[in-house]
Amino acid sequence: MSEEDVHKGLAGVVADYTAISKVNPESNSLLYRGYPVQELAAGRSFEEVAWLLWTGELPTAAEQAGFAAFERGNRALDPRVRAAIDLLPLDCHPMDVGRTAVSVLGANDPLAEDSSAGAELTKAKSLFAQFPAVVAYDQRRRRSLDVVEPRADLDYSQNFLWMTFGEEAAPEVVDAFRVSMVLYAEHSFNASTFTARVVTSTLSDLHSAVTAAIGALKGPLHGGANEAVMHTFDEIGIRADESRGEAAARAKAWMEDALAQRKKVMGFGHRVYKHGDSRVPTMKAALDKMIGHFDRPEMLGLYDGLEQAMDEAKAIKPNLDYPAGPTYHLMGFDTEMFTPIFIAARITGWTAHIMEQRAANSLIRPLSAYNGVDERHVDQL
Repeated sequence: MSEEDVHKGLAGVVADYTAISKVNPESNSLLYRGYPVQELAAGRSFEEVAWLLWTGELPTAAEQAGFAAFERGNRALDPRVRAAIDLLPLDCHPMDVGRTAVSVLGANDPLAEDSSAGAELTKAKSLFAQFPAVVAYDQRRRRSLDVVEPRADLDYSQNFLWMTFGEEAAPEVVDAFRVSMVLYAEHSFNASTFTARVVTSTLSDLHSAVTAAIGALKGPLHGGANEAVMHTFDEIGIRADESRGEAAARAKAWMEDALAQRKKVMGFGHRVYKHGDSRVPTMKAALDKMIGHFDRPEMLGLYDGLEQAMDEAKAIKPNLDYPAGPTYHLMGFDTEMFTPIFIAARITGWTAHIMEQRAANSLIRPLSAYNGVDERHVDQL
């Protein structure tokens, strides 16, 4: 077998069909079931987008009401999950907590071994409803704060922020959070999604597939870029009393030095988008609203300075993680919680792919090209 026949990382290999999402090269838009994601983020709730990804269509009024009632009735942190989380050290990464929590939820789900279409959708909805409590509790326990119980009178985004911070968020904050969740919900056959499909192809259960996807997302070559963006901001130094221009100048100088040293700077570039991540303008608009709401012009200065320097030196555009990281920071989330928030969003896409894989399944089992020693034999004594 020649080297030309081996596609390292499966680069360029079309592994299967999907009707869930695609990037339209003509418009450079990410499409969820045919809808440009920026249109969905402009005014659709995250709950509606989840339903769209799972079923193929936006919900009717009756479907939306039924899903809302189900989701609001399944938000509470399972005591068994809380007990498992409490066994984990406070200095472990929150991704470890998310991975463990999903595994515990799966072990206790009465539908765990039922792979019928109805059961799979029920488990997807349950996990959607349950995971925000995991993220919220983990941040609060690391701050030595008590659990905040969910409220059925709040929608998904409102309640997520309520359980995390123990107070109702301003409408501007809720909307920016909603936008981020919609934009992060799905992105075709990325590493974690493909991992979920591989596990599903063995006829394993939904929670095992999601747990495996979380493991893939934990890897820094796939997830964590939104955290890394804030680590960059912290390294440059966030000075609340600084003007936008002063912050931009410091950020630009930092980037120029980092590029001169050939450092990898996270939050820029994307393997799929050739003309810039189509999700960025929508997320950047949400970040701008947060900067205005919290009166933090220095954050915009840091953002602009880094973006300008990267563009001038490499002509590389930001990806979604670049505006998302500062947005979550301004909301009050700890940096290490950013990727678990990604999990909460991407559970929708992962479970949609799990259901799609199961509906027309083939075991995913690629071949390998052996390049070890030739056949040899053990010497006989």
